[in-house]
Formats: sequence, C-alpha cells, structure tokens
Amino acid sequence: MDDAPEGHAARGWPRHIAPLIAALLLALFVTDSWAAPRTVLDLDEAFAFSRARVGGTPGDFVLRDRDGQEVSLSRYRGKPLIVNFVFTGCFQVCPTSTRDLQTAVRAMRDRFGPNQFNVLSIGFNQPQDSPLAMKIFAGQLRIKEPNWDFLSPRQEDVAALTDAFGFRFRPSPAGFDHTVQVSLLDAQGVIRSQIYGDFSAEVLGEPIRRLLRGMLLDETHNALDFVERVRIFCSVYDPTTGKYKADYTLVLQVAGGITFFIAMLWFGINEWWSQRQARRRVQGRVT
Repeated sequence: MDDAPEGHAARGWPRHIAPLIAALLLALFVTDSWAAPRTVLDLDEAFAFSRARVGGTPGDFVLRDRDGQEVSLSRYRGKPLIVNFVFTGCFQVCPTSTRDLQTAVRAMRDRFGPNQFNVLSIGFNQPQDSPLAMKIFAGQLRIKEPNWDFLSPRQEDVAALTDAFGFRFRPSPAGFDHTVQVSLLDAQGVIRSQIYGDFSAEVLGEPIRRLLRGMLLDETHNALDFVERVRIFCSVYDPTTGKYKADYTLVLQVAGGITFFIAMLWFGINEWWSQRQARRRVQGRVT
C-alpha cells in the first residue's frame, strides 16, 4: 500500500518542478537583457558622419591580406580605390552587398580595363575577421578578381580605421547593425564620395569614370595608351544589359568639329591665296 503514494510522488515531481525551471530561465533571460542593453545605430547620425569624411585622407594603416602578409593603404594609391567594410559572420547583408559589388566590378573592369582601379573589402569584426576568415569569405563568394583584396586590420586600429572612412557599426542580436556603404577614393587617397546600399555598375561606374577621366587630364597620369583613353572616355552604362558599352558619339562630334575647322581653315587660306594671285596679275597688267 505504501508503494502507490511513493510512485505517485515520483511521477508527479517533474510536473511540479518544470514551471519553476521555466520561470528561472525566463528570469535569467530578462536579467541578462537588462544587464546588457543594446545600442541602436542612429542612421541619420551615421550618414552625416560618413558624408563628413568626404574630402579627407585616411591614414596609412597597416593591414593583413588573405595570406597574412602586411600591406599598407598607401600601396593602393595611384589608382581609384573602392573600399567596403564587412564582417564574415554575416549571413545576409554582407554577402549580398558583396555579390552586388562583384557584379559592378566585373562590368567596370570589362569596360575600363582590368587594372584601372582597385577594390578592398575590410573585415571590421576583429579578431574574428582574420586573414583565414576573409579568405574563406572571398572563396564562398567566388571572388577571384586580381584587383580585389580582402584585408584584416589590427584589432587596436579598427576604431580609428572605420572612423577615417566614416563607417559606423553597433552590436546587434544578428551580429552588427552597420552602414552598407562603399567609399570611393581618388589616386591620391582622398575620399571623393560615399555610396550607400546600391552597389550597381550604374551607380558606381560614373564616379569611377570621372576619377579615371580626371587622371587622364592630369599630366602626371599620361601613361595610358590611346586605346585605353578612348575606352574610358567613350563608355556609357546600358541599363538593359547592366554593362558598359562603347559610345563614340563624342569622338565623332569632336572629329567632325576638327574636320570642319580644318576645312574652313583651308578654304580661308585658299581664298586668301587666290585673291593675292589676282592682285598680282592686275598689278602686272598695269605696269
């Protein structure tokens, strides 16, 4: 007779303790949430901070490439530079934006030439975004462009580096809230524009082309051959294909203008010569 109550008590114990365990777990979760409040990224402040960096020149930070070799930012001067910040633990925004950037880079590379500009993806979540992690990230996205490097800054440099480029980020349950931006630098390392969200060839291509055209007009960057110059000056974006194509309208207009000028100059010289010869004949008959 004593076995029944004991068995009943043994079977009833989990039913009594389960609500207590659930309550304890809930209390711990709530306590942890209050103990570690999360900061929210203020987008208006972030964009204003980012735009304020236009015209500035980031310092010569030292980073590591995918092979662990140290490289400095000054290494990329001499050509326009595209800089994008990512963290390798991101599952949606960073991979998606990087793929969009890859599509734009391929379109611009095919039109402007493979060596006219450089691209950097920098992992800001240190030490997690190590050279190996950046190498895996690039491999997963199948990015093999020769002018595109994936770099890891020193952990103690992250704050100064991201501030120099106007990049903002805050911890979040999914990893980080951050501005989705690309910084465009000229050949001297000066930030010329910030682009947010849309990394298409249409949006990125025109400012890159302006930087390249500026280099062509600068006498210190006149090493490009004639074909490359024409390629850059005569490229327009085709929204139907998402690529750049040649548009020689400007060249034809310039050629037409030059031809008209030469023709008018020849006509003027010929007319002057004819009148001069006529005067000489008249003078000869008079004398």
